[in-house]
Amino acid sequence: MATKQSKKVNPHHQTDILENPEEIADRLSRGEAFLKKNSKILAGVLGAAIILIGGILFFQINTQNQNKAAQAEMFQAVYYYEQDSAEFALNGDGINSGFLSIVEEYPRTDAANLAHFYIGSIYLSERKFEEAITELEQFSSDDYLIQGQAYSLIGDAYLELGNNDQAISYFSKATSYEPNKFFTPKYLAKLAIAYEEAGQIQNAIEAYGEIEEKYFESYEFSAARKHKARLEGLAAQ
Repeated sequence: MATKQSKKVNPHHQTDILENPEEIADRLSRGEAFLKKNSKILAGVLGAAIILIGGILFFQINTQNQNKAAQAEMFQAVYYYEQDSAEFALNGDGINSGFLSIVEEYPRTDAANLAHFYIGSIYLSERKFEEAITELEQFSSDDYLIQGQAYSLIGDAYLELGNNDQAISYFSKATSYEPNKFFTPKYLAKLAIAYEEAGQIQNAIEAYGEIEEKYFESYEFSAARKHKARLEGLAAQ
């Protein structure tokens, strides 16, 4: 059976091309012809790339400028929030903007993102639980304190609505998000309450037990021991 011989490459082929003016001229002419033939397409691609890059830069600069303006306007709303003036914090005072207008006028900014957190916590205090959930679910942060607190507040809202499963889900998110000695014991206590409301006594005992084992210096420690003992007594009956 005949075997197909592989084509040998002349090692001097590339050198011959470089040293042959006619070959170089031929290749250059073919390149020029390609450019002429496809000039409109190439120009369109280049133009689209320039527009895309320009659009991205414009969006980034515009977002930065909007964020600065929104943060400046939000200063007074935060002050009203800290003074428990919910109406002015939400809707403004007629001169300064409130959180609601900041979210509407400066979407996709860091200030609007934080405004969702403030709005949600205000709605929760006003027992507008579904509205609170909607706002808080639009908030996100890399800050280990605030994000965990947002999860906890959503859990509070669901617990008030009688949706124990969702409350458990969000309290669990709060406890597992960057655990710390300042807030995690509080989240675990809420999680234990939600478990007990759902009839999951053993899980509630374990949540209180985690406070007892890991956060013995916390404010929640004494209450956790008491409620853990109470639930263990119920479980033993």
